[in-house]
Amino acid sequence: MQLIDKIYIDGQFVTPHGSELFDLFNPATEQVIGRVRLADAQDAQDAISAAKRAFASVSRTTKSERIAMLKRMHEAVAAKEDELYEAITEEYGAPVSRGRWMAQHASNVLLEAAKVLQDYAFTRRAGTAEVVMQPLGVAGLITPWNSNAGFICGKLATALAAGCTAVIKPSEMSAIQTRIVTEALHEAGLPAGVFNIVTGRGETVGAQISAHPDVAKISFTGSTAVGKSILRTASETLKRVTLELGGKSPVIVLDDANFDEAVPLAIQAGFMNSGQACIAGTRILVPRERLAEFEARVQQEVALTQAGDPRDPNTTVGPMVSQKQWERVQRYIRIGIDEGARLIAGGEGRPDGIDAGWFVRPTVFSDVTNTMTIAREEIFGPVLSIIGYGDTEEAIAIGNDTPYGLQAYVLSRDKARAHEVASRIEAGRVLVNTLAHEPAAPFGGFKQSGIGREYGTFGIEAFLEPKSLLGVL
Repeated sequence: MQLIDKIYIDGQFVTPHGSELFDLFNPATEQVIGRVRLADAQDAQDAISAAKRAFASVSRTTKSERIAMLKRMHEAVAAKEDELYEAITEEYGAPVSRGRWMAQHASNVLLEAAKVLQDYAFTRRAGTAEVVMQPLGVAGLITPWNSNAGFICGKLATALAAGCTAVIKPSEMSAIQTRIVTEALHEAGLPAGVFNIVTGRGETVGAQISAHPDVAKISFTGSTAVGKSILRTASETLKRVTLELGGKSPVIVLDDANFDEAVPLAIQAGFMNSGQACIAGTRILVPRERLAEFEARVQQEVALTQAGDPRDPNTTVGPMVSQKQWERVQRYIRIGIDEGARLIAGGEGRPDGIDAGWFVRPTVFSDVTNTMTIAREEIFGPVLSIIGYGDTEEAIAIGNDTPYGLQAYVLSRDKARAHEVASRIEAGRVLVNTLAHEPAAPFGGFKQSGIGREYGTFGIEAFLEPKSLLGVL
């Protein structure tokens, strides 16, 4: 069993001022596999002070110097891929294919940031003025448990590319992954204070970062409720804020779709990352005249979807991250039944033959209306809702009838028609006949799915402030 009793401040591994010990679990077995000593508000203050001291020099580094740092960080994290993969599997329960992708993604985002930075212009002309894009200052980066290493590296990469220093508060539930990533980043040999990593609770460390006057920027990924709280706190000091929050993504299946292609894509979109994904396609919109055909094809596909041991190569849905999350998902399944939705796959309880672990039966409801709780609220588990529609106009209206707007999917044989539908969906990203990710494209949400964008030049500019200089040209 691991004991993680160090945090990272000012280029050194130090013992936290905080003394609380937090249990770490293997969600596939429900067994305690480690404990982490949590940082407190004093640790957060120390980390912010270190980042503030480092900012004076880091903000004046050249583009080539930052690119070199990002490439060293990439190499260091890539060298830890196998160790990180093991931690993702044991601590988070990601299935084999997903866990390997997550381990690789953690290093890839660093290299992608270096590529974007290579061609980024920090100085521009605007009439008679020179416009300089200037780094904001200390960035507070608050990351979730559903892709811990990737979020740490991705947010840090963008902040550093802009010339900011960082204080990172990762999820306390992912401390083993955090330790591996921190050790790798330390080996990259960055100047002290450029990044600081303090694992602690949101109500202590996160709150201190959100409120501290020396933090100029907050980048948070997590729930909409917590995002709103951070925004309220950050407003007191007018921090710049990027929020990537919840989603209730529609999968719009047009009436000309080939179900042999569309159904597997829709199921993968919904069950990705074991359903613990803000971008999961959890509302599947299907033309009513083809509903019975679609349901039959979905039942076949879900029957082939294995939930269980994440180390089994045939598993595509792993456990929920915690007992609390498992109970949350079970509650939503009961609500769906109580509100009159019709189960066509899955249901309450664990999958057949599984007696331990926080596993959920891959579940699909039909006869769902867009006013039902399971169609309105983010469940964050492998629970999908099929909603029938009459014509394309109704499909677009249902797709947009949600407080969220993070991602959407359109499935059709006619690319031009699908493009037209996609152009009318209120979401930060719309994927047409694909589940691809493009790291150069902006990512973020409309409405209550967030504020601002990450990735590419849009992501870098979220850590920059334009300054106009007149009389110098």
